[in-house]
Amino acid sequence: MTMIVASGARLDRLPICSFHRRLLWLIGAGLFLDGFEVYVAGGVIGLLIKTGWTDLASAGQFISAGVFGMVLGAALSGVLGDRFGRRFSYQLNLLIFGLASFAAAAAPSMMYLVAARFVMGIGLGAEIVVGYATLIEYVPPTHRGRWGAGLSMFMNAALFVSAVTGYFVLPEIGWRSLFVAVGIAALGVWYLRKGVPESPRWLESKGRNDEAERIVAGIEREAGVTTPPPVPAPAIPAAAIVHPLWTRNMLARFAMGFALNIGGNAMVYGFIIWLPSFFVKQGLTITTSLGFTAIMSLGGPVGAGIGMLVADRFNRKRMIVGLSVLSALLGFIYPFAGSNELVALNGFALVTVIYVFVAVAWASYVPELFPTELRLRAAGTCNAVGRMVAVAMPFAVVPLFGSFGIVGVVALLGGILLIQAAIVAALGIETNRRSLEALAPTETEGALPVSEPAGIS
Repeated sequence: MTMIVASGARLDRLPICSFHRRLLWLIGAGLFLDGFEVYVAGGVIGLLIKTGWTDLASAGQFISAGVFGMVLGAALSGVLGDRFGRRFSYQLNLLIFGLASFAAAAAPSMMYLVAARFVMGIGLGAEIVVGYATLIEYVPPTHRGRWGAGLSMFMNAALFVSAVTGYFVLPEIGWRSLFVAVGIAALGVWYLRKGVPESPRWLESKGRNDEAERIVAGIEREAGVTTPPPVPAPAIPAAAIVHPLWTRNMLARFAMGFALNIGGNAMVYGFIIWLPSFFVKQGLTITTSLGFTAIMSLGGPVGAGIGMLVADRFNRKRMIVGLSVLSALLGFIYPFAGSNELVALNGFALVTVIYVFVAVAWASYVPELFPTELRLRAAGTCNAVGRMVAVAMPFAVVPLFGSFGIVGVVALLGGILLIQAAIVAALGIETNRRSLEALAPTETEGALPVSEPAGIS
């Protein structure tokens, strides 16, 4: 009789092996495609306007439809992922994204293209939530931060590839062919991911112990682990498992999840994507503006790389607080840089710090805050709130810049980051090198152990 598994303890003791590397590449490939489609959208819009296929008003609808789709996708993926499983959710969202890409390629009018973009956005928003949360359920605590930052590196690589594609490839093959290529790639990754098993932690939370045991045992064999598994705790009947989402002991976790998603989206959508416009308004030519923006955008992969180096070496809570404060300080300094060179240097440093934050906070810390049985619903809700802030940022940035210049914009963003830092400093827990099961919230949140694991400074 197959039974009891203690999947969390057994997965946590494994060495990194070919299974983990395969999982990283397959989840990362989906995130890369999603990031590529998000970043290349600007080039597609430029081509549509240049060829007379659309106007600025419809172009705005195209962008907004994608963002609203991501809000819905983030929320839905959490519900589906906790109800039907991680594997079901990440395969479904990639399938939606791939099929919608073909629909976009065949769009007979801008109205249909906007609708297809909305459906693509559903897949995009879901992939980000499910990808990060799924990976951490497999990776041992001593490697969780580094591997989460590795997924962030896939997203950042898409920024560079989309820029090259938009400049060299898109004008040659056209936007329809580009959507076809993205759809083919998405369905190819979908097919390859069919062999990825369901999360044993999720299966065990549903009382499906026999399935969880078979999967964990298979991963152990691939990792070369032959020692007897830890003695599991008594199994909890599936019918007895409760899935509280909005409870008193979850409020602190949601406060941190909301703060981190709001702060990160505010910086990305309130500063980074506006850099070319800021430069032009400050008197630079469009060519110089794009050049400066390209230099600063290198901070994305550099930041993700730094995140991989530091995420498991230092206290994650302290890092998030420190990165938030440092981002605010660099933002406050930015308007007062005395030369174009100092503007570029300060901007590069700011973008780098922002993406170190993204690699540490979004990729690992937010999904770590919530227990397995509601991890995706909670993370999806936090991500959806952050996406809504992304939708609202232009309505704040444009009037602030018009009335107070760049000083007004960075003052708003700096204030948001300092509030974020204060919330995490007051309510945050340390997650580094701790089992996911040990991080589950208690009836009294302060009852969680606060001592730091050995070796973390």
